[in-house]
Amino acid sequence: MVNQMVLSTEIEWIGYEKNTRMLQVEFLSGSVYQYDNVPEHLYYDFLAASSYGHFLDEEIKGRFNYRKVR
Repeated sequence: MVNQMVLSTEIEWIGYEKNTRMLQVEFLSGSVYQYDNVPEHLYYDFLAASSYGHFLDEEIKGRFNYRKVR
């Protein structure tokens, strides 16, 4: 998995596993969520977003199956 720390008021890092197309998001609170079958280009769009929280809300949540792992 490739992990990228980000500067955000909510999110600490964003990870992506290319082989399984899994996006992983760790929040500053310590919660970790995994989203299934996320296209790789969305991972790069997420990293380039001006607001990580807004991108997560608009482009990821509700569009992909997910699970809370921590």
